[in-house]
Amino acid sequence: MLISHGFSSRSGRPFALTIGNFDGVHAGHQRLLADLVMNAHASNLAACVMTFEPHPREYFNPRSAPSRLTSLRDKLSVMSDMGVEEVIILPFNHDTAAISAINFVERLVYIGMKSLLVGDDFRFGARRAGDYALLESLASPMGFGLSRMPSVMASGVRISSTTLRQALEKGDLTKARELLGRPYSMSGRVVAGQRIGRTLGFPTANVKMNINVPPMSGIFAVQFHGISEKPLPGAASLGTRPTVTHSTTPVLEVHLIDFKGNIYGNIVRVEFMRKLRDEIKYSNLGLLAEQIHRDVEEVRDYFGQLNESVT
Repeated sequence: MLISHGFSSRSGRPFALTIGNFDGVHAGHQRLLADLVMNAHASNLAACVMTFEPHPREYFNPRSAPSRLTSLRDKLSVMSDMGVEEVIILPFNHDTAAISAINFVERLVYIGMKSLLVGDDFRFGARRAGDYALLESLASPMGFGLSRMPSVMASGVRISSTTLRQALEKGDLTKARELLGRPYSMSGRVVAGQRIGRTLGFPTANVKMNINVPPMSGIFAVQFHGISEKPLPGAASLGTRPTVTHSTTPVLEVHLIDFKGNIYGNIVRVEFMRKLRDEIKYSNLGLLAEQIHRDVEEVRDYFGQLNESVT
């Protein structure tokens, strides 16, 4: 997949385009991307996505911006798997925010856009002044095709990054899976930690997340991808570890069930299958170790039942 940054860096054959933040790359996004790829191939165009970094809401209101659902790496990975051939990452800054809606479209046409597919709530340009009606008025004079995809629903509710974020905040991984079409996951590199888990008898892989504030916290049953042909079962802690530190920086740690080995430096993906409980602050490390033992046994039972149901 070809990745370029900004309008000026893009070069290549004419393309069909869709635009958005695609946070989470949920089932609604996936429907849009699938239509993009299908229409692009039918017209002999490159299937191209434009997205923004950082998220516009992070630029305008960093303190009140919602938690990110997906890192840029994970977002690009899903897009590539779906057949997207190019991604234009548009740096979102003061200059980008000031581009008028008409000038924004002019720039897209200049770099080769021949077809544009958008969602039914798409707004663009300075002060979000651009809408579908404006695109309709520009399409024919500027020589690009235009289409719009309606909202995708799940259980009578519009699938959106907001509904996905709400499900994760509640720890409802079943609902999140319905909205995503897959289990929610995070990826990152395994890095050295404080080795506190090892001293308690439960060594953990410390996964460096590429999002500052994850959309959920707690203790989870997870599947660990990236170090063997099949995913490995694990018990994960996602949060601030209140028993062992006063830091407010979230950490993702995974104890792999019945696994021994050095996996430092590996890029892995952690797939969240079930939430066991919220984080708790214990008065001493002994009580924490006892709870971790119970968590590990619960995870072992969960995967045992899961495997039985499959066979």
